[in-house]
Amino acid sequence: MANKNNTKEEPIEKQLWKAADKLRKNIDAAEYKHVVLGLIFLRYISDAFEELYNKLKSGQGEYAGADPEDKDEYKAEHVFFVPEIARWSYLQSKAKLPTIGKEIDNAMEAIEKDNPSLKDVLPKVYARGNLDPTNLGGLIDLIGNVALGEAKDRSADVLGHVFEYFLGEFALAEGKKGGQFYTPRSVVELLVEMLEPYKGRVFDPCCGSGGMFVQSEKFVDNHQGKVNDISIYGQESNQTTWRLCKMNLAIRGIDSTMVKWNNEGSFLNDAHKDLKADFVIANPPFNDSDWSGDLLRNDGRWKYGVPPSGNANYAWIQHFLYHLTPSGIAGFVLAKGSLTSKTSGEGEIRKELIEARLVDCIVNLPAKLFLNTQIPACLWFLSRDKSNGGYRNRTDEILFIDARNEGYLINRRTRELGAEDIQKIADTYHNWRNSDGKYEDIKGFCNSTSIEKVRELDYVLTPGRYVGLPDEEDDFDFKERFTSLQAEFEAQLKEEERLNAVILENLKKVKLG
Repeated sequence: MANKNNTKEEPIEKQLWKAADKLRKNIDAAEYKHVVLGLIFLRYISDAFEELYNKLKSGQGEYAGADPEDKDEYKAEHVFFVPEIARWSYLQSKAKLPTIGKEIDNAMEAIEKDNPSLKDVLPKVYARGNLDPTNLGGLIDLIGNVALGEAKDRSADVLGHVFEYFLGEFALAEGKKGGQFYTPRSVVELLVEMLEPYKGRVFDPCCGSGGMFVQSEKFVDNHQGKVNDISIYGQESNQTTWRLCKMNLAIRGIDSTMVKWNNEGSFLNDAHKDLKADFVIANPPFNDSDWSGDLLRNDGRWKYGVPPSGNANYAWIQHFLYHLTPSGIAGFVLAKGSLTSKTSGEGEIRKELIEARLVDCIVNLPAKLFLNTQIPACLWFLSRDKSNGGYRNRTDEILFIDARNEGYLINRRTRELGAEDIQKIADTYHNWRNSDGKYEDIKGFCNSTSIEKVRELDYVLTPGRYVGLPDEEDDFDFKERFTSLQAEFEAQLKEEERLNAVILENLKKVKLG
């Protein structure tokens, strides 16, 4: 009985993941994610279509005289029109046929034809030979059972949550490659909680599968704000990832009109040249050496110094600043080396950023948060107006937070930040930044440091240099610890000498024998 109860209590997204993974068989996770996520998306737009279709068909109230097959009726309500051969009920009736793969590919093509905003977005991979029709039919039945019963009324929310959960699970399954399209949810939540994008334009010029945008909308919604008060702008250079992003946003009902793709990327082909955003939220590639820096030596974005052609870190920083409004704030992930590097003029650029009073807060992150790299990471927060911007004047200060000890391991290779960790870090920043905040330095965790002090330490921004050691470590006795280690080392040497003597003695016996 206990096992049955546990099964019932397991969240629907976890049950679905386990069932879908069993049907994967010999298909690589990188390929399989498009199969599964495409079907979840298809189910979502079909549900939304059928809900409006039934209202139009009833012809009651504002829908009197409406034609349920008129595409303009759906366009007016921001609902995708789904042709008959692509409706979920039709596909479910064909699920057991050996031709089901071709039926789904045809459905995807028909949807794209009737909805120009989805052109080249949907996967058409279902008729491939390595995808068994029986397993595909099983997937359709599985996804068809989502949002039954009480959940039917909120099927969009359920399917959106399932889509997001599956993105994370596929990223874990793909490991390093998965990290290229997915920023761990806890990192995204931390960035958004710290930035608080309640109102204005939110920009991510390397947006991956759109997690920053989804979390920003969630943040506004969770804090009783108006989702329509924020608008999103994005760019992605990988077309496959861009497709995932467009589906991820559509299933959340988020307008992705201004999320652009081009294979040249944000540096060479800035899709939003004239955009000035209120918030920049991003996780650019770490230490990217292939960013075409040699072609951009005289670019107008490099106001604080020309970034080295072999590393894009400081190019990204200045790209973000270029796109901020005079009171805008940016929060982004970078390799920890960006806090100390002096290679090829990076130290001088960092000095200029600090002296321009743009650096607001630096957060040292725990290890093992990211799937695609073991490179230590940090968060930068830049503010265009530290003198006001709705907060207290902190012009000559920088907040340092050392969060290396926060979070917990979810497996041997991966760490997550829990809700309490995120709240602790975000509250520290808000209490420091807000005029009515009750901020205090905490040894080993956070320190509000003067620009003068940063100048003395040669513009190094590593939090550990400023927050010091926790109180319990203040009485650390170096001499005592050194003596202890020396004794351990000498004891180990003696033991090795003893073992070597035994081995030599045994070898002599062997030779004599």
